[in-house]
Amino acid sequence: MTMKLPLISLPILLIFFYHCTTTIVALSPAESPSEAQAPSKAKPPSKAKAPSKALPQPPAQTPVDQPLVQAPSLEPLVPAPPPKAPAPAGPNVEKILEKAGVFSVFVRLLRSTQVINQIENQLNNSNALTILAPTNAAFSGLKSGTLNSLNAEQKVQLLQFHLLPSYISIANFQTVSNPVRTQASDTYDYPLNITTTGNSVNISTGLVNTSISGTVYSDNLLAIYRIDRVLLPLGIFAPRPKPPAPSPAPVKKPKSLESSSSSSSNDEDTPPVAALDNLSGGFSLAGNGMASIGVAVVAAVVLVLGQSEIFIW
Repeated sequence: MTMKLPLISLPILLIFFYHCTTTIVALSPAESPSEAQAPSKAKPPSKAKAPSKALPQPPAQTPVDQPLVQAPSLEPLVPAPPPKAPAPAGPNVEKILEKAGVFSVFVRLLRSTQVINQIENQLNNSNALTILAPTNAAFSGLKSGTLNSLNAEQKVQLLQFHLLPSYISIANFQTVSNPVRTQASDTYDYPLNITTTGNSVNISTGLVNTSISGTVYSDNLLAIYRIDRVLLPLGIFAPRPKPPAPSPAPVKKPKSLESSSSSSSNDEDTPPVAALDNLSGGFSLAGNGMASIGVAVVAAVVLVLGQSEIFIW
């Protein structure tokens, strides 16, 4: 018995090893990890039966053999342009005037008439502007009830009369042409004349004379100057009659028509006395001619008679 035990255990070990090898090869990748890692319990073959051949297993499909399905791309075919940087805002006129501290009445009028919105839109669109800002003392110098007597449109025109639609530095006031154009209606009802004397800038509206007393703010886009009187335009406080419309230019006639019309006009314009004078002049000339002819005839007759008398005698 001691000699047969090793001989019997060796075939069993070989069969067990072969069975484990075929079982591991037959495992497919689709099996769960728990099933793949679980140890297979192989039954020991009986001693009487010969080991059975393993059945051929179908080839396992690998992930490479399966068709790949791509997810739809979320990126747009045409890339969007980069967002534009917001345009830089222009200078804040309201804050500048409030910081100066002496323009509260002017700021209140700009707000109530919404002219401040027009100013901000112009500056945000890079449109230059010059503001002649009256101080609180300038408004106090007006007659009582002056502002209250104006309607909404007149208040807007009054404020726009203080706005020049360009940037003008102190040095450039010497080159402006009068009347200076403002943002009011026109230069006839709203004339503004600016003259300079040295470093002094004088302003005249026909009703008010003042000068620039200081610079509140100045850059390449906006200039704000301090004035000590409110600019009163003629169109609101002393309206003038409109100038007469220019007469239309005369239509030129052809020369033939001009000569005929001139002759006819001369005949028509000649008074009756002058016409009679012309006629008498004509008759006098004719009479003088006939008289000279008559004298010549008489002289010839006398000469002939004289010769006949001589011949008779």
